[in-house]
Amino acid sequence: MSLFAPDPVDELICSAKGCRAEATWGLLWNNPKLHTGERRKVWLACDEHRTSLSQFLEVRGFLRDVVPADTLEGAAP
Repeated sequence: MSLFAPDPVDELICSAKGCRAEATWGLLWNNPKLHTGERRKVWLACDEHRTSLSQFLEVRGFLRDVVPADTLEGAAP
């Protein structure tokens, strides 16, 4: 059991603007100015957008982990 529980997800659709591809990755992040240390927000990413979305979060110091999307709570099988 993980100490950090990410927010549940509904549809596994990529979070990149205009992308409707199936998400295969969950980018777990938080903004330490807004969220408690245990809180994990989730952006979903397809293979094509995993790197760019991860970099966007990383340069801001928000990215905490990248996990397979099918391991997220609420993810459709």
